[in-house]
Amino acid sequence: MMNALIVDPNGRRGLRFGEVAEPTPTAGQALVEVRAISFNWGELSFLHHMHRPGDVPGWDAAGVVVRAAADGSGPAPGTRVTTAGWNGAWAELRAVDAGELAPLPADMDFGAASALPAAGVTALRALRSLGSVVGRRVLVTGASGGVGGFAVQLARRAGAHVVASVSGEGRGETLRKLGAREVVVGLDAVVEPFHGVLDTIGGAVLTRAFQFVAPGGTLVSIGNASLQPSTIDFEQERARGGGRRIEVFTVGGAGYGPDLADLVELVSLGELDPQIGWRGDWRQAADAADALLERRVRGKVVLDLQRDE
Repeated sequence: MMNALIVDPNGRRGLRFGEVAEPTPTAGQALVEVRAISFNWGELSFLHHMHRPGDVPGWDAAGVVVRAAADGSGPAPGTRVTTAGWNGAWAELRAVDAGELAPLPADMDFGAASALPAAGVTALRALRSLGSVVGRRVLVTGASGGVGGFAVQLARRAGAHVVASVSGEGRGETLRKLGAREVVVGLDAVVEPFHGVLDTIGGAVLTRAFQFVAPGGTLVSIGNASLQPSTIDFEQERARGGGRRIEVFTVGGAGYGPDLADLVELVSLGELDPQIGWRGDWRQAADAADALLERRVRGKVVLDLQRDE
């Protein structure tokens, strides 16, 4: 048996600590001793839509391989790794497909590594969908969140002129250091068009942001943190001219390993900040969930199962 965060409709934020059976890896899975996990807004907001009572949820975890995949794929026991998946991260042991992990340098903090999978890979893949952004204006909405913060950094590194949109004055303090050329509260101050928009908010923000997409440009709808529908007057948009599009983005369900390896390298080189805004012991999970869902965190929430030695 092992300790885990378990879905419980009667628990605070729908979670409780308890014991569950250890996972049984398939031939293509490694067994990882988890040292740190990170929370994502989406997995907490839709916890009971994605899981049943008694499930062990969780997308992101970093730790040490204790049993290599039986088919010979993946890293050897003792390898430090970060891992991705759609469940099973919030436990002392995780079975993970060999293609969904990336090795870590010996000096990389497990907490920083746990912050990369869902938010980092989402930002990376969404940015790629815009094509080349060298010298082009890119708007990131919800820029102080986990995905938004990675998107700002990766877009700037790719050569874009990044405009970061946040919901309040205090939420944009670090974004210029992360690479934003401009930080705006809302979109009222925006005048010039954008080649690309990476939108994490949805609702009225998406509607407004689409009005600033230049001909030939794209708005990538990454998420819907507003939990509100978006309404677009396409007749009005036709009057502005065509050649603009909206992409409904999904990160995809597999093959995270190579992208995780790229992100790990950037962090190791000091070129990407995992932007940990809240960190504590995993027995503080409910407090951490409160902080994230109540939008009191800038960046990522990280929970430690065991501190680095």
